[in-house]
Amino acid sequence: MARAVKSSISVEHISKTFALRHNRVDSLKGKVVGLLKRRWRQRIEQFEALHDVSFTVSHGESVALLGHNGSGKSTLLQIIARILRPTSGRVRVQGRVAPLIELGVGFNPELTGEENIYLNASLFGFSNRRTAALYQEIVQFSELGDFIDTPVKNYSSGMYMRLGFSVAAHLNPDILLADEVLAVGDQAFQEKCHNRIRELQRNGLILVLVTHSQVQAEQFCTRYIRLDHGRVIEQSPTSALAADKVMTAHPARH
Repeated sequence: MARAVKSSISVEHISKTFALRHNRVDSLKGKVVGLLKRRWRQRIEQFEALHDVSFTVSHGESVALLGHNGSGKSTLLQIIARILRPTSGRVRVQGRVAPLIELGVGFNPELTGEENIYLNASLFGFSNRRTAALYQEIVQFSELGDFIDTPVKNYSSGMYMRLGFSVAAHLNPDILLADEVLAVGDQAFQEKCHNRIRELQRNGLILVLVTHSQVQAEQFCTRYIRLDHGRVIEQSPTSALAADKVMTAHPARH
């Protein structure tokens, strides 16, 4: 079903700084003695995870965020999802966002899989009646079987991801934010997830994918943004990744 909403993401001069606290005294005994003597202090270090990041993503576009560990990819995704607030700059998002960022985000561990489906759907604005119409399709896609009646605190990481993806993919999001979650389960289940994403993309979904895999970036995204130490160092079509591999495999001879 085609979307009426023209979804978009606008990231405008985003910076994010974290305060890292370092205790001068490492042992518990030392801390207690230091507090009693009013000599224990903390050293606070400012860590800039993102610096002046700007880009836009239009309706139907798919963008891969690439970079080494610690480059700021996941922090940026959490800011777009409004899990974190930027230190400066702003993000404007048009459309309904489904974040697949951290294991179990949006799930209540004490509730069963079924109860969490209804809980998540209600956060998307779905009525219980509308969710009930999708319920069997979500459960069948997740392949959780009877575990759907088990509290999710007893789920393995793979089961969490299966349920999280199944819920997000069936609630018709306008924007899917995915952090290394396309490698869910076995090969057959992965392919099912990939096919579902392609179906959503055909209907105008925006996909922002954090990945270390250039193959996945080429497979699902039309362009990529490469981060290094919190800064954007490159933005190009993903076709450039294939060209880089060819150049690396067959360097020019002089």
